[in-house]
Amino acid sequence: MDLGAHRLARGGARGERDRELPNCGQADIDAWYAGAYTARRRTHAFLRWAMRAKLMSRMPLPHQSTTNPAPISQHQRLAVLRRLLTDEEIPLLTRVAATLVLLYSQPLTRILRLTIDDVRHHNGQVSLCLGDPPTPLPEPFAELLLRHLDQRLNLTTATNQNSRWLFPGRRGGQPMTPDAIERRLRDHQIPILSGRTAALRQLVLQAPAAVIARMLGYSDEQTSRVATEAGSPWSRYAPVDEHPHA
Repeated sequence: MDLGAHRLARGGARGERDRELPNCGQADIDAWYAGAYTARRRTHAFLRWAMRAKLMSRMPLPHQSTTNPAPISQHQRLAVLRRLLTDEEIPLLTRVAATLVLLYSQPLTRILRLTIDDVRHHNGQVSLCLGDPPTPLPEPFAELLLRHLDQRLNLTTATNQNSRWLFPGRRGGQPMTPDAIERRLRDHQIPILSGRTAALRQLVLQAPAAVIARMLGYSDEQTSRVATEAGSPWSRYAPVDEHPHA
């Protein structure tokens, strides 16, 4: 059974409902979808199969949108970034992860694959290996990242003491899970998908799409499409051929 569906059948992480799968009702389904975040897609497919196989009653499932949400405004994006810099009530780990989403349009799955070796600190300049070449991280966000390096969580167990992950998980040798970090960001009202979209739109307005693609680890097609949609003045920029024909 899918882990998400198993937790649904057992009433979620808190075990409040304690339902076996055949006894799950609409209230159980709705409560799970309201809080399960990234597990919803896997659970959605499992529940449809369980209903077809008559392992549970047929009931409507919440609509699963396949489109990206509209980006937040630049004003909203900057306001959230200012809050991440100044609000000490938000855990440092959450602030750093959210910064990478809102500054560089990085998906959580990619953020979680970063290691401490991807952070470069040379001649007072901090950069992060998101693409090629490494991406400079401006102050005061750079200082925030360096603080996180010194205060990473989940390093106390014997199997995790030498972890190289930028965001170590509780399981030895593994980074945090997308579910865990997404829940942290949502708990502090960080707009994840709409924030990522806004960040990428703003970046392609400031530099050619091909340059942004290399800097952030995106494909040229992705950034070019966003540049066209955003009306970027660089949308007709033709990058210099680094390997001209002889």
